[in-house]
Amino acid sequence: MGYQGGGFDRGPREMHKATCADCKKECEVPFKPSGDRPVYCKECFSKRKNEGR
Repeated sequence: MGYQGGGFDRGPREMHKATCADCKKECEVPFKPSGDRPVYCKECFSKRKNEGR
């Protein structure tokens, strides 16, 4: 076993600063925002996810 692809054994993920598209609050996300899709903070993301049912 040993090696697992994806590099998840490196400890904490690199976080990137972003501004939430809903509440305009500054937040951090575990991916580099590309600018072509909206980014949401944790609160707004879970709110939107729950509304989408």
